[in-house]
Amino acid sequence: MAETSVPPRNRKGLRTGFTTGACAAAAAKAAARCLVRNVTLTEIETTLPNRMNVTFPLRRCERANGTAVCSVIKDAGDDPDCTHGAELVAEVRLRDEPGVEVRGGAGVAVVTTPGLGLEVGGPSITAPPRRNIVEMVEEELAGSAWRGAVVTVSVPGGEEMAKRTINARLGLIGGISILGTTGIVRPYSTAAFKASVVQAIDVAAERGLNELVLTTGGKSEAYAMKLFPRLPEDAFIQMGDFVGTALKHCQRRGVGRAIIVGMIGKLSKMADGRMQTHAAGSEVNMELLANLASRLGANDALCAEIRAASTARRVLELCSVEKLALAPLVCRRVAENGARYAGGDLEVQAWMVDFDGRPLGHYPPGVVGLEQAT
Repeated sequence: MAETSVPPRNRKGLRTGFTTGACAAAAAKAAARCLVRNVTLTEIETTLPNRMNVTFPLRRCERANGTAVCSVIKDAGDDPDCTHGAELVAEVRLRDEPGVEVRGGAGVAVVTTPGLGLEVGGPSITAPPRRNIVEMVEEELAGSAWRGAVVTVSVPGGEEMAKRTINARLGLIGGISILGTTGIVRPYSTAAFKASVVQAIDVAAERGLNELVLTTGGKSEAYAMKLFPRLPEDAFIQMGDFVGTALKHCQRRGVGRAIIVGMIGKLSKMADGRMQTHAAGSEVNMELLANLASRLGANDALCAEIRAASTARRVLELCSVEKLALAPLVCRRVAENGARYAGGDLEVQAWMVDFDGRPLGHYPPGVVGLEQAT
């Protein structure tokens, strides 16, 4: 592919960016070249995991006492990433022993719990960027007298950046993770969020948690934590719009029960069988809500109002005035649709809360905790 130093734009005109892994690999390649060729650089060309050739400007390029330190500033493009502008630093020391060893330095998280596919006690540098770092350094070693190298990746300020991520909840302590499957950051990428949902479920399962609470966002998670104070923080997973992904992965990991907690809008979509609830991909089915209200005794006039309502919240208000218990019926459909979609023997419960966190209804009735059912 053509070499570039500027992230391309996607079909919506938004600039893509580069991952922390791509920046770390570029910095490592530059530091290795400095030592092998005895040069000082201002930029470095590198190959991303997706095989795109890219040239990165260097923020730092220093040599002293047999080591070289180079750094690249991460450009996340138009993605609202907390690591945008982070400095990815690679210190390289050459050695006679074969192989490239990748270590984590200050600002790179340390793995403290199993379940992430990373060595406990090691740095949170996932497999694709780790391979990319090794490959780029080996390119520079080829044909030289050196057979191996030690690469230490660090991120100044990484520990502070990590406070805006879920790293600590996943047992990744002391900094950010070095990530990136392709090397490219897609603006407002759903793939990254979807991967974080799977990762959080993996961690919970490795810790032996058999009951997880799946929420649609930060607000519903805060409400859910008040509903289920007996559960540890690790049991609460922000699944966002990825209902199906979360339920399937719970089933795959042998979780016993998934409790979905949300508000009327998202739950109405799930009640309609939508397992991806993003606003752009699914609208609330007012006909469904009108039919449910009718089953509860709503007259024709109220059903007509529901069909004409602009939001699910308005439907809830209309039913509340008429003392119609819509929430438990919606929750029942959410639980049944979710269990059917997940397959296997995963038990699915659903809870609806209002916009102040008060519970409006749940299904099944009378069953709240896993230990009460066993």
